[in-house]
Parts: sequence; C-alpha cells; structure tokens
Amino acid sequence: MTSSTDLVSSIIDALKASDNGKSMNLKKLRSSVLTEEDKASKKQFKEAVKQLEKDERVSLNSDGELKLSKSERKSADDEPTEKKKKSKKEKKQKKEKKSKKRKDTASSDDEKESKKQKKQDETPEEEDDDDVEEANGDAENNNEEAEAQSDDPADKNKPCKNNPQGITRLFIGNLPFAITETTLNDFLNGSITHLKWITDKETGKFYGSAFAELRNSKDAAKCMQEINGTQLMGRPIKLNYAPPKDLEDWPPKSRVITGGKVANAGGQ
Repeated sequence: MTSSTDLVSSIIDALKASDNGKSMNLKKLRSSVLTEEDKASKKQFKEAVKQLEKDERVSLNSDGELKLSKSERKSADDEPTEKKKKSKKEKKQKKEKKSKKRKDTASSDDEKESKKQKKQDETPEEEDDDDVEEANGDAENNNEEAEAQSDDPADKNKPCKNNPQGITRLFIGNLPFAITETTLNDFLNGSITHLKWITDKETGKFYGSAFAELRNSKDAAKCMQEINGTQLMGRPIKLNYAPPKDLEDWPPKSRVITGGKVANAGGQ
C-alpha cells in the first residue's frame, strides 16, 4: 500500500500534469494514481484528498472535479531566482552550441561540395554513374515508404518481412490507465484504424490492454520491430500479433469500442 505522503504527492503531481495543469475528474485522478483500486487503497485515497482540502491545497466542486488551489498553482510556477539564472545560462550555452554545430556542418558541407566538384571535373563519366545509382536508391526508398502507407485494400494483408502471414491486428499490453486513443495512435506512428479497449464485461473497468487494427501488414511489422518493448508514459509496452478468429466481427463498425477479454489475447 502507498504511504499517505507519497499518495498526496502523487495526487498533486497528477493534477499539475493534467490537460489544463490544474484540475481533473476525481475518479479519473484516482485511477491514474492508484496501482490497485481495492477497498483499502480507495479509502486511503479519499483520506489523502480530505487532508489536501483541509490544508487548502485543493478543492472539490459539485461536478466531482478536484482542482489545485491558487496558492498551490503559484508555488509550482515560482522557481527560485538562482534556478532561473541557471536555466537561462544553460539555454544560452545550448544556443551557442547549436550555432557552432551549424557552422561546423556548413563548413563540412562546403568542403564536401568542393571535393565533389573537383571529382566531377576529373572523372565526369564516373560521377554520372554514381548520380544514377543514388537516384535509383532514393526512388526505391520512396517506393517502400509509399507502400508502408498505402491504403490499397490489396496491400492490407500482404505478407512482408517480419510478418509472413500479413497480420494487421495487434494485442497491446501493459498500457497506462491514463492512456488515450490519441496518445496510443501517436505511439504507433499514427497507423491505427480501429481500436478496442479491453474492459471488464460487468464493471467496465479497463484492464490496461487493447486490440488495434493497423492500416496494413507492413505497419504492424514495423511496430513489432521498432516499438515492441519501448516505454510509453513510464511503462514498457508489450505487442503481439493477434489475428482475429474466423467468426469474430473484426474490425468493428466503430473506430473505437470497449469490451471484455478475447480468447486469443496473447496473439501468436
């Protein structure tokens, strides 16, 4: 169980990190700060909120919205003078470093261009061959990117590298409880077309996992190769291929839905 001091700090931090930086729905706040929402944890959360209200650090309105007090918001904005000076100095050093780097890069580019021009003057025919090869390579890379973003139904389940079965649905596990559709879609390179949050059938409680239908098999393979195991909001995200069952209604009619666990949640 979390200590009262840690819980109070977590509540204040969560409110400061909210969309407007000062308030959040009480139930949503509770879900974001509690790792387990059992009876004891809920009671401890309630007592922490009451203590914060008593200390006039927060206030709870009739709509169930918990809001930071003006003094609490002001204390978060007031940095010590020394810290501000240090931050200003660091910004100046960073700016100077970037400026120097740009100058070095420009100087290096000029040197490369000079060498390239000299080489063109000496061996024009050889350079022409190199230009053709480079152009062909760029065209090939552009084609690969275009195929990865293709909306052509014929390419959707096309077998590809690291995805020989052409699967387009992924199971996503260990999600933070404060996750949103927009955040998850950005995390998966904007490739989600349909999303199903896995929730308890009776209570509607979010299990911290979901199914996502992606644009095509290449997007799915890219996510498995580059994103699986990486951090999202402080948690390592687990991805698995999860092809739907033969009689399963997938993808759903709506872009985003909720529902209970599915038998093949672990993928293959």
